[in-house]
Amino acid sequence: MNKIIVPIDFSEYSDYALETASILAKRYGSELLVLHMLEIDKGRVTDSTNELNEKMVFFLKLAEKKFDEFLAKDYLEGVNITPIVKHFKVFSEVAEVAEEHDADLIVMGSHGSSGLSEIFVGSNTEKVVRHSELPVLVVKQKPTTLDFNTVAFASDFSLEMIEPYLKARQLFDNLKLIHVNVPGEGFRSSSEIDSTVANFLKTADGNLDKLNDVHYIADYSIEKGILNASNLLGADLIAVPTHGRKGLAHFFAGSVSEDVANHATIPVITFKIK
Repeated sequence: MNKIIVPIDFSEYSDYALETASILAKRYGSELLVLHMLEIDKGRVTDSTNELNEKMVFFLKLAEKKFDEFLAKDYLEGVNITPIVKHFKVFSEVAEVAEEHDADLIVMGSHGSSGLSEIFVGSNTEKVVRHSELPVLVVKQKPTTLDFNTVAFASDFSLEMIEPYLKARQLFDNLKLIHVNVPGEGFRSSSEIDSTVANFLKTADGNLDKLNDVHYIADYSIEKGILNASNLLGADLIAVPTHGRKGLAHFFAGSVSEDVANHATIPVITFKIK
């Protein structure tokens, strides 16, 4: 993992994301690309009056000074940091910056389970997830350890899940695969699930070596099943495939659920489904 991008807005959640990214950077020898987007009206920037231009320069300098102060953290000591300042708050630019710099991961902070109704429904984090071709790691609290000893990868084992699965395997050796069986139209018998899983693993890995790492759970919704299975497995990270621009609500052909990210108390990482 060579480069990690961290968008910050000076909040405590940005601090959590930055500290998380610093731990990963030290572990993998990565460079941190720390991105701040200034909330400046484009119309004002292009205004030709000297007085307005002087004010804009003043506020730009002030914001950039605040950015520098935010990066003066003890936990960043020894980390290779590249600060990036964009003048406009356009969250699609996060993905563009990541692509431009050939980054490998985006780390973002969000409000904890109490405030996520607006984090993954039309707000900043989802905007980044929707535009990102890269994995996005979402953290909700100050990191204590990021060993990720058990990573729960949620899947319906359709073939479109293969690419996210392989990307997750590149990052984590200890994936536990979860299939949630729910009542209604999506319900499948045990033999149907076994056949689907076997076909998935043979296609993705060329073998069935990870068959013992597949865990089935029955629940009333996919999101509840993912959260309950993750708890039972003692997972410290949940990996969620997403259709990106179609939105998290289209995951698993209908509904993932922002609820997974909203209610999970552990970090969540998303992988783009092509």
